[in-house]
Amino acid sequence: MIGRPMPAAVRAAYRAEMGAARTAAEPAARWRHLERAHILSQPWPWPHTRNHVAMFALALRQRDRREALGQVVRIIVAAPGSALGRYPEGNTGRAGVGLTVPMPVPEDLAAVLATA
Repeated sequence: MIGRPMPAAVRAAYRAEMGAARTAAEPAARWRHLERAHILSQPWPWPHTRNHVAMFALALRQRDRREALGQVVRIIVAAPGSALGRYPEGNTGRAGVGLTVPMPVPEDLAAVLATA
């Protein structure tokens, strides 16, 4: 989807998840929203990379070295992977999940992505 803009419905859902991640009171809720935003962003290089930067920042705030290091790797590969269409669909983007492991896409997100 290189060169193709993120459709409005996907962009709105992505922004909503990223915003919810910033305002959530509980760390687990922040991660859940970032994971959902990650699934939405994977086909587009910039939003995908931006999502991993937000995950990195949250890992630093939580002093989670393992997660932060995993996000550094993901920041490096996010844009090229998206640009080449080489990303594991549904992967939540966390360091505890393999870089190439596809995962089920939640139904509500699949419906939004179907508009793309």
